[in-house]
Amino acid sequence: MLMMASMVAFTVNDAFMKALSGEVPLFQTIFVRGLITTGLLLAMALIAGTFSAQISRRDKKLILLRAVADSAAAFFFITALFNMPLANLSAILQALPLTVTLAGAVFLSEPVGWKRMFAILVGFVGVLLIVQPGAASFNSYSLYGVLAVVVVTFRDLIARKLSADVPSMAAAVTNAVAVTVLAGILTLGEDWVEISVAEAFKLSAAGVFIVGGYLFSVMTMRVGQISFVSPFRYTSLLTALVIGFLVFGEWPDTMTMIGSSIVVSTGIFTLYRERKISRRSGPVPLRAR
Repeated sequence: MLMMASMVAFTVNDAFMKALSGEVPLFQTIFVRGLITTGLLLAMALIAGTFSAQISRRDKKLILLRAVADSAAAFFFITALFNMPLANLSAILQALPLTVTLAGAVFLSEPVGWKRMFAILVGFVGVLLIVQPGAASFNSYSLYGVLAVVVVTFRDLIARKLSADVPSMAAAVTNAVAVTVLAGILTLGEDWVEISVAEAFKLSAAGVFIVGGYLFSVMTMRVGQISFVSPFRYTSLLTALVIGFLVFGEWPDTMTMIGSSIVVSTGIFTLYRERKISRRSGPVPLRAR
């Protein structure tokens, strides 16, 4: 339930941000939302006593590197969000369980059997069906979505290297500050526009929902086994399909739906295999992420 709540919150945030495309410049939107998100997270961090925690120099460097990666991911994702259907972008992001598993095998020497490797390759075929490079319906901004997947994969690899005693809120606050600062710098190249009451509501709602997504995802990782709860990430695709149809009048074409089904199916199989292997290896302590 917590994972589903997290995915719904993130997707509703995406919908509010997409609703602002064409009304408020890209970086101004990210910057203003960042101010709201950072303020809320800072207040929560103060209440939780996050800043009193002792963090090693190694973990501080990793947290900063993760924040840089998250800033790049925000740029790629929201650029794509402003220029392509919400459900199509959400479908591309469903490749994350596959890319994280593959990257873990390549860079962290985590074991991946031939069955999971085959599922990953099939999943990437599904991503190609979603992106459809060279087709008449090809949207070049789909590549921004793919780049967002690559950067988020890198960010998640960094998260795996963090010590278990690093407060999750510390990483979340650092990410929010980094994204806001980067967006603030990039707004210098844009002409700011006056924000109406309706636009201010959308930005505020986006800020609140993304904080909810952060908190629910942290709570999920604290109480649930990762290999069990991860398949519920696909709630975001269902939510995006519903919102895209009802709010934006968008519905993916047949090839995108086939590709989405392949990616989701292979992702669930990959996570199932990970869970099965972890059971053979015995219980693994949960990390507070």
